[in-house]
Amino acid sequence: MYDAIKITGKRAVINENCIFCGACIDICKFKSIEITGLSQGHKDFSQYKGVMVFIEQHSGSIADVSYELLSEGRKLADDLGSELYGILQGHNLSQSYPEIFRYGTDRLYVIDNEIFENNLDDIYAKALVQVIHRFKPDIFLAGATGFGRTLIPKVAAIIKTGLTADCTSLAIDPEKKILLQTRPTFGGNVLATIITRNARPQMATVRPHVMEKRPIYSKSSEGGGGNGKVEYIELDTSNFKTKYKLISTEKETGQSINLTDYDVIVSGGRGIGGPENFSLLKELADALGGVVGASRAAVDSNWISYPHQVGQTGKTVNPKAYIACGISGAIQHLAGMQTSDIIIAINKDPDAPIFKVANYGIVGDLFEIIPKLIKRIKSGKNLLI
Repeated sequence: MYDAIKITGKRAVINENCIFCGACIDICKFKSIEITGLSQGHKDFSQYKGVMVFIEQHSGSIADVSYELLSEGRKLADDLGSELYGILQGHNLSQSYPEIFRYGTDRLYVIDNEIFENNLDDIYAKALVQVIHRFKPDIFLAGATGFGRTLIPKVAAIIKTGLTADCTSLAIDPEKKILLQTRPTFGGNVLATIITRNARPQMATVRPHVMEKRPIYSKSSEGGGGNGKVEYIELDTSNFKTKYKLISTEKETGQSINLTDYDVIVSGGRGIGGPENFSLLKELADALGGVVGASRAAVDSNWISYPHQVGQTGKTVNPKAYIACGISGAIQHLAGMQTSDIIIAINKDPDAPIFKVANYGIVGDLFEIIPKLIKRIKSGKNLLI
């Protein structure tokens, strides 16, 4: 993969391209490769237990990605036979947290202090470091939001552990009981599974809408949730200094479309042929009460603006229905929409990768198919029947 091994004079020579990943050691059938000079000593992580989720909030409103991670964290904790914890920081926080406990949270740690009022990431980081040192979670998860992307790397750097960013899948190795963290790499052309062998906690961030929200308890259940406990934490904030000063905040102006707000997304790719043809997709989206999305190729071609982009470098979405029109299905794009409830693909190439993830596939000319779909919908007929 890295061209780090060359055969010279019937001998394998490892060159400067080697990144010490150890892949060659695992596949060498002669067991003739080893890494020397690196610490191989056994480390005792027996004190680290449980899964902790950073619950991100802004002005008292909890980000959806936090609920998604609580759902995934519950699954991971069950696989480990451990508990699920949440950590919530802020100022003037609500005294009632039933929604958090609906996702199976065993314990919620709350830090309510005025120093968190402006959501400055370096202040949050110092507090999280104290929390991690005190409670020693085995796994720590956070959302790969704008705030999370600046906050969590600082925490990982301070406590000297690894961090896998923008994960699309998390699982527990059934034998080694370590976290398998999968993310796109090499421009999204390869999915890499990463592990943290020699440090704790195992830290990962996940993009919003990659995981599914799966509440365990209904709102109508007694107490509005599970039997989790709230524990308020007092921290020494005397050294919580920052070089930042919040001058003001401004709401984003201009095109404010948010793909994640819609249950139906009709996306177009290079197969659309040009910017003028997105009007056809808009007509279909309007008929379904949805919105128009696009692949990176269409956005890079200036056929449609960036807020419509779905994929690794755009929005990650999980609508009830995702209709991919003229999209081949590159890994970068699939990473942003493969958790949709229903995927419908329209493409003239029967071998397009998009069909491998689609629930329904239509092979043919989209300029013939889409008008028929629009006509069917406007006549009051169901799209799929």
